[in-house]
Amino acid sequence: MLNRRHFLTSGLAAGTLGLSSPVLAHRKNQRYVLPQKFMPREVQLDRNLAAGEVHVYPGEFALYWTLADNRAIRWAVGIGRGNLYHPGTFYVRAKRKWPRWVPTHDMKERQPSAYRKFLPGGIYQNGQPGGIANPLGARALYLYTAKGRDTYLRIHGTNDPRTIGVEVSNGCARLVNEQVKQLYDMVPVGTKVVLNKKIGAGPAHSVIS
Repeated sequence: MLNRRHFLTSGLAAGTLGLSSPVLAHRKNQRYVLPQKFMPREVQLDRNLAAGEVHVYPGEFALYWTLADNRAIRWAVGIGRGNLYHPGTFYVRAKRKWPRWVPTHDMKERQPSAYRKFLPGGIYQNGQPGGIANPLGARALYLYTAKGRDTYLRIHGTNDPRTIGVEVSNGCARLVNEQVKQLYDMVPVGTKVVLNKKIGAGPAHSVIS
């Protein structure tokens, strides 16, 4: 489990990814500065959450990695749009760096023209290789049910920071690539992940750093 000293020396303390650190918005080919409110923070929670878990609160577009003593590291995320967000309790059963991406059957059924290149004979019929243009970004955590079924839900990166803080995805939670790399290194396989319902607020908290 991370302690405060590790957090402060790992480059996550508030300000180290601040307004002076622009993120390349690849899709629009220009620089974009993440707002200060989207910077990671170590916070003190007002409720009891077990340490070593991931909790996503869609109402505040926030993901918490819980620490000891009701502390947590809070990241800003983009979430699933409309009814594509699926609340529940899941588990990280796999992790990938620069993962290959294959859209689900439901995604191809909803938007067949958008996923034509993934059909037999298309350039990505075997999936899109990892890379800066890949929708899963630099890292991905794969979420499974308690019985071991792949949900096809992911916590992953994105090269488009403008999608943070909005309902945008097909159900997954996304962080900017620089931040998902940090989360990836902290969260081990087997971690419990709670995707909370869209109704209601997340935990009140005070900023530690």
